[in-house]
Amino acid sequence: MSKTTTTAVPMPELTFGLADPAQAAQMTGLEQMQAIVAQRLPAPPIVEVMQQWIHELGEGHITFLGDPHPRYLNPLGLIHGGWAMTLLDSALGCAVQTTLARGETYASLGTEVKFIRPILPDTGQVRCLAEVQSRGRSTATAAGRIEDSAGRVLATGTSTCFIRQLG
Repeated sequence: MSKTTTTAVPMPELTFGLADPAQAAQMTGLEQMQAIVAQRLPAPPIVEVMQQWIHELGEGHITFLGDPHPRYLNPLGLIHGGWAMTLLDSALGCAVQTTLARGETYASLGTEVKFIRPILPDTGQVRCLAEVQSRGRSTATAAGRIEDSAGRVLATGTSTCFIRQLG
């Protein structure tokens, strides 16, 4: 089976900031994520800094795109592992967030990342696919992977999140 090559998608023009907590509390987690994509809520400031953003989403799954820029290089000339870890952490957490009811929030309990292939300055845009594996009353787990444009896996990750009621 051959892998398909994807074309880079530019980061959308977004407004960055934090959503009004009272407004966000009236939405499900999926509605919050959809509002960010539709630009009815601001994207978190980290999106601008790390050049990683939501591309597609649905309940229990999300796809982020990321542009590994040379400004993220480590001393070895590779894109720093922290950039890849941030991409996975964001996608895994947001996948869990898409399952939240109104009045629920979450916090990451732990995230584990495995680096499969290096991300180089010329790797080009990557995508990170994350999916919720289990969702209970107080915890959820998600798994994901970062792929290059040819579909080669660059890193994988898992996360466990604590879910609680707001207030």
